[in-house]
Amino acid sequence: MDDLSTGGAIMWWIGVAVLFLVVIPLVLILAATVLRRLREIRDYAADVLDNGVRVTKNLEAVPALFDTRDLATSVATRLRGYATAVGQLLGGGAR
Repeated sequence: MDDLSTGGAIMWWIGVAVLFLVVIPLVLILAATVLRRLREIRDYAADVLDNGVRVTKNLEAVPALFDTRDLATSVATRLRGYATAVGQLLGGGAR
């Protein structure tokens, strides 16, 4: 620092003061904001995963719907045949 003039030394100290009083706190504030947002995103992602697992558990019965559809169709077919047989027994014929 021997080579610096008084004006240069003052400017250097002003630069150091600006660094410590403005730049470093600003960087820390921005970093804290980014970290807070990242935590929120992590929490939201965990909620999405949790609810996705719950939805999956509720959808386990969906394949049984195909069996239900097939059984309902076969019941309708058999009921038609039963109604026809009862009609013939009662002498009314098929309707």
